[in-house]
Amino acid sequence: MAEKRHTSTHYDKELRDIREGLLYLGALVEKAIDQAVRSLVERDTELARKVICDDAIIDQRDVEIEEKCIRILALRQPTARDLRFITTAIKINGHLERIGDMAAKIAEKAIILNEEPPMKPYIDIPRMAEIARGMIKESLDALGNKDTDLAQKVRMDDEIIDNLNEQVFRELLTFMLEDTRKIHRSLIIMQVSKSLERISDHAVGIADMVVYMVTGKMVRHAPVCRIQE
Repeated sequence: MAEKRHTSTHYDKELRDIREGLLYLGALVEKAIDQAVRSLVERDTELARKVICDDAIIDQRDVEIEEKCIRILALRQPTARDLRFITTAIKINGHLERIGDMAAKIAEKAIILNEEPPMKPYIDIPRMAEIARGMIKESLDALGNKDTDLAQKVRMDDEIIDNLNEQVFRELLTFMLEDTRKIHRSLIIMQVSKSLERISDHAVGIADMVVYMVTGKMVRHAPVCRIQE
C-alpha cells in the first residue's frame, strides 16, 4: 500500500511539473513579445538580438516539456481526465513554442527597421502586443484554474487583434500609395502586425485546448458564442 501511495504521489508530481513548465514557458514567451516590440518602438537593436538569442531557451523548454509528456504516455498510460491533460499539454506546448518563433521574427524585423528613418510613432503595434500578451496570460490562467469562461474571453478578444491588424494594413497601404519610398518599411511593419495577429491565434488555440481539457469538447472550429460547458 505504501509503495502504491508513493507511486501515485510521484505521478501527481509529474503532472504538476508539466503544468508548471507550461506556465513558465508562457512567462518566457510573454517576455519575448514585450522585448521584441520594445526593441522596435525604442529602436533598440541590442535588445532585438537578445530576443533572437533567447529563443533557443524557449525551444529547449519546449523539448523538455514534450519529452515529459511522451514519457508519461509511454510509462503511465493515463486514462480519462489525465489523458486529456497530457494531450492538451502537448498542443499548448507547441502553441507556446511557435509564439516564441513569432517574437523572434518581430525582433528580426526590428533590426531592419531600426536602420531606417521612422515613418511615424508606433501606436497600434504596441497596443496589439499588449492585447496579445494579455491573451496568452489569460489562456494560461484558464489552464491553471480550469476556467472555461476565461478561455471564452480569450477567444472573443481575438477579434480586437484582427481589427487592429486590418487598421494597420489600411494605414500602411495609404503611406505606400502616397510615397513609394515608404513601401519597403511599410511592408516590414505589415509583417510585424501579421506576426502579432498570429500570436493571438495561438493564444486562442491554447484557450480552445483548455475548453477541451475541462469539458472534453473540441471547439476550435466552433463560433465563439456556441461554446458551452
